[in-house]
Amino acid sequence: MKTKVIGIQGKETKSIDLPIQFDESYRPDLIRRAFRAYSANNRQKYGAYPRAGMRHSAEISRRRREYRGSYGYGISRVQRKVMSRRGRRLFWVGAVVPGTVGGRRAHPPKSSKNWKINLNKKERRKAIRSALAATLSKDIVIRRGHKLNKNYPFVLSDDFEGIKKTKELLEFFQKIGFGDELKRVSSKKVRAGKGKARGRVYKKKKGPLIIVGENCPMIKAAKNIPGVDVADVKHLNMGLLAPGGHAGRLAFFTEKAIKIMKEENLFK
Repeated sequence: MKTKVIGIQGKETKSIDLPIQFDESYRPDLIRRAFRAYSANNRQKYGAYPRAGMRHSAEISRRRREYRGSYGYGISRVQRKVMSRRGRRLFWVGAVVPGTVGGRRAHPPKSSKNWKINLNKKERRKAIRSALAATLSKDIVIRRGHKLNKNYPFVLSDDFEGIKKTKELLEFFQKIGFGDELKRVSSKKVRAGKGKARGRVYKKKKGPLIIVGENCPMIKAAKNIPGVDVADVKHLNMGLLAPGGHAGRLAFFTEKAIKIMKEENLFK
């Protein structure tokens, strides 16, 4: 499959052949399964402190005539901690057990839980190839909500990786007709629910993904643009190509990234 190359001036310079990785059939079911495995394997483990609610000096005895016992008092057999006492008369409150104030939780989340989901290597690579092929389909990309111009899809020349300033990068996107896409990503939408009280007032949209061949100055220039991600072609994953498990993300490849993918047979 041939595609045009856009230079730094925003004009077509030549055309190149895309590698065989882009010829994969579109498999949304496989993409969703691979994304689920990716999300689960990157999930941060969490759990309660194992000793939470258990750090009280609390005990109680139901034996006759035993000090610090509850025999004959008509109270439940619950572990209790002594608040004060008058002789052998103890004033206590329940502790440790789940039904008491400050007690442990009955079934707290445990950090030892394994969230990992295994996925076959061939299956994962096929899912990445399918997501790569989806980036070339105008219908799938538009269905995902991106704003496209008539020239899409295309490849960016290697000069693009030399952009050092955010201002220059924004001007380039305007030249090639993707200003509306950046406006769409930067527009804010207030979310509903408790997230507003937890520092997540606005929903963040995903914009273009730029795939480069190596570490370059343009990576730093793109950090200040909302929704834009830059990735090394060797480190592509489902979280970048199909955020939320939905393929068809607007993606720009540089010539160097295409060359590396072809020569090193990535994801095959």
